[in-house]
Amino acid sequence: MSETVIPILPCASIADVLAFYRAIGFEVTHEQTRPNPFAVVERGDIRFQFFTIRGYDPAASYSTCYVLSDDVDALYEAFRSGLKRELGRVPTRGLPRLGPVKDMPYGVRQFLMTDPGGNTIRLGTPNGGPAEYPRAPKEPIARALHIAGLLGDSKGDVPAAARVVDRALDGDAVPAPDQLLRLLVLRADLALREGRAELAADLLARAGRVRGAGESAEVRDARRRAGDLAAELA
Repeated sequence: MSETVIPILPCASIADVLAFYRAIGFEVTHEQTRPNPFAVVERGDIRFQFFTIRGYDPAASYSTCYVLSDDVDALYEAFRSGLKRELGRVPTRGLPRLGPVKDMPYGVRQFLMTDPGGNTIRLGTPNGGPAEYPRAPKEPIARALHIAGLLGDSKGDVPAAARVVDRALDGDAVPAPDQLLRLLVLRADLALREGRAELAADLLARAGRVRGAGESAEVRDARRRAGDLAAELA
């Protein structure tokens, strides 16, 4: 037996959704306006269907699905490149938006993409880590990064995530350079999502002055995200 699961996702405007998915490399394989607006997009083995709801508010959407890929970094770069080509930047807040790609504590490397319909698509690749949800680290800065990342990205609780990072930046524990860079970029990301552009710019400037952070995967991810955030502020 062979089965295929196809998410059918709501939106307010088929045209807006199709423009977004075309920008990130999907092909529109079906589109109808009557009797009900409906469309299908495909990219490789990924297929989404969309329908409209009268009075639908994308900002209030809880629609989501998970896409497993064997190369999430390639997908991320393809989506980033398409959005930069179409919009001149990578949108990091509002709708649509593209979240950072990073290794999660539950065995996947993933990123979140939210389309104009408010549908959050999680895309990930197993990274060999344990699939079960781990306990938060005991070391204060590592714990803050762990908890704030989950609150801000997975749960979408931006104020709570910001409080965690603020306490880590202002607390007694001294972050290592790589931790400091990651904290500052994460806080800048959260500040932009709070609508605090001036604070975000200040945090990114501070991140740019951090020395000795090294070239770990986490640091490379943070620097790439910092570049996207800076471009959105420009």
